[in-house]
Amino acid sequence: MNGVASILMHHPYHLESHLTMADYFKFTGEHQMAADCIAKCLYALECAWHPMFTPLLGNCRLEYAHETNQPLFSTLFIHMKNLDRRGCHRSALEVCKLLLSLDPADPMGALFCIDYFSLRAEEYTWLEQFSEEYQADNNLWHLPNFCYSLAICRFYMEREESLKGGHAAHGKETSIDLMKQALMLHPPVLKKLVAKVPLKDQAWTNILKHSFFKSDETKIPSLDHLINIYVERSYLVWRLPDLQKLLRDAATLVIETLKQDKSEASMWACVRKEAFPSEKNEYKHLLISDFSDAVATLPPDNLQNFMVDPAMMGEAAQHQNQDVRQQVRAPRDLADRNAFAVFLESLLPWVDYGPGDNNGNDDQ
Repeated sequence: MNGVASILMHHPYHLESHLTMADYFKFTGEHQMAADCIAKCLYALECAWHPMFTPLLGNCRLEYAHETNQPLFSTLFIHMKNLDRRGCHRSALEVCKLLLSLDPADPMGALFCIDYFSLRAEEYTWLEQFSEEYQADNNLWHLPNFCYSLAICRFYMEREESLKGGHAAHGKETSIDLMKQALMLHPPVLKKLVAKVPLKDQAWTNILKHSFFKSDETKIPSLDHLINIYVERSYLVWRLPDLQKLLRDAATLVIETLKQDKSEASMWACVRKEAFPSEKNEYKHLLISDFSDAVATLPPDNLQNFMVDPAMMGEAAQHQNQDVRQQVRAPRDLADRNAFAVFLESLLPWVDYGPGDNNGNDDQ
């Protein structure tokens, strides 16, 4: 870490160094210091923007594949999480939209938390419209996070309509139907939510005894990874009693449907397999810990093993070598030199005459 600090002494707005220090402060529990490092990164990036770069208009693209663009994505992603931690859910949603607009390939996984921020910011109408209009290789309704979040979204929209004295939109499915479809398509979510939230009512124990909800994985690597990300990111939403009742009622309907027609399970399994045909985990680059609210800390003894980007270590070593060279510029041989000139030279901070000679020659 001394090497990283050395880089920041010479280059106060070195992005990778600030990102490394932000991680370091996060692990030590200094969250405000970590946020300050990210704020400096944001300032440096904004100062470096080209005058024609106007990301707020939604017409700018930056490919994450270019290494020089990656610090911007990392900074925005961390800033988005910091905003959410402070309760600024609408601001976090806007940053998430920006991340997704910069590179539609979504290298940071903004698509897997944008629904959560929408629900927390109560942007229900926008979330429905986004799910219908967004162009993606995979139907958003097949993703576990959208599948469940859109059911929650419809639930709150129905409540708003009932409070206004209106009726549900004609031709749209109800929230209970959407939740039932979500459970049929991604049943392992239920068992993981019961354990994570946690849901301790006896009714959940009875529901999980059914064979359809017994397993907590689908045997499809990509889908299982996305389910883990969804549960880690959105489990807090399910602590609301109204949503627990919606989930319980939908699970009961699923069990009743399967008693009448067991082929329903096979049909939804085919839909699941068609939506996620790959046998490899296509989302393994997305770490589940990056979508977690939990903040990991390390004991002081382990911080000395804190990992730093090897490329940065080379740069840090270069700066440290420069410091060493600067310290040994002055000649050590003082014989036959003007005493007053040597005195003035010794005031310079980079001059080092080496260790003193204490052989009893001070009286000469």
